[in-house]
Amino acid sequence: MEQPRQGYCFTAIVGQDDMKTALILNVINPNLGGVLIRGEKGTAKSTAVRALAELLPERREVVDCRFGCAPEDLAHMCSECLEKLEQGVVLEESRGKMKVVDLPVSATEDRVVGTLDMEHAIKTGEKKFETGILANANRNILYVDEVNLLDDHVVDILLDSAAMGVNTVEREGVSYTHPARFILVGTMNPEEGDLRPQLIDRFALSVTVVGERGVDKRVLVMENRLKYEDEPEAFFTEFEPMQQTLREKIETAKDLLAKVTYSGKILEKIAKICIALDVDGHRADIVMLKTAITFAAYNGRLEVLEEDVIEAAKLTLPHRMRRNPFEDTILDLSQLEGIA
Repeated sequence: MEQPRQGYCFTAIVGQDDMKTALILNVINPNLGGVLIRGEKGTAKSTAVRALAELLPERREVVDCRFGCAPEDLAHMCSECLEKLEQGVVLEESRGKMKVVDLPVSATEDRVVGTLDMEHAIKTGEKKFETGILANANRNILYVDEVNLLDDHVVDILLDSAAMGVNTVEREGVSYTHPARFILVGTMNPEEGDLRPQLIDRFALSVTVVGERGVDKRVLVMENRLKYEDEPEAFFTEFEPMQQTLREKIETAKDLLAKVTYSGKILEKIAKICIALDVDGHRADIVMLKTAITFAAYNGRLEVLEEDVIEAAKLTLPHRMRRNPFEDTILDLSQLEGIA
């Protein structure tokens, strides 16, 4: 049986709308802060992540740059590319697609952040940096399966880098900083243990996925998968129009994002929701606003509406609401309707 050369089609994934929306929002706005996907095995978690990367169009990259810098983005360019520009060197460009960089649960801190060669620094006075996973993840998707089994310290490092957009390595007074702007996607099965609440809170969005319960949808899952394996050309031909439509919608949303505005009424709505649901701290308010702005751009609008806030609440609040041990928190949208 010939296997298809391409990844699965994102638009062929049946159901799991919240998961797909959360992933798309993070692609439109990488500054959101990632998504945590919780659910049972076999619910297309990893398939969706890889299919999303396959969906996206090619983008500009600096040839031979260890960090895959964008030649048009000087603000987030690595020191090596900036130094070449200062020397008058014209950066050679190529085209490449966003990648999914896997981080294994056994990864050590050095493997994640990279290492400085101190012996080389002492002998020559020059920094020699060996890249780690965060360098490869720059401008890509960093995917951590079973993130709840990862060492807490490593999770802290990932979340710090995701929030700051840079990775800094320090050894014996010598430091090296490089861009690390990536979309963090963590997946986990809650039955195997949970993350600490402090870590869960730092994922911008969170969704819970379960297997489809409708017969028709389960039949469609089987049909799509077998067509993908047995008739790949027919599979890709069937879904390419939907892929292209979604691709264009995402690119349009990226262009609109910086132009989206919001009113004071929207800010008050967000604040009142967080207070009413007894959410700790202020991270929820900020993330909900960013998510609502991204929803507006995704829907082709230049102004945030209350419906964007409600949709944002579904993805940003459930994992931040107080709950008792072993209790799943489900956000009842009717709770939000009476909040003026």
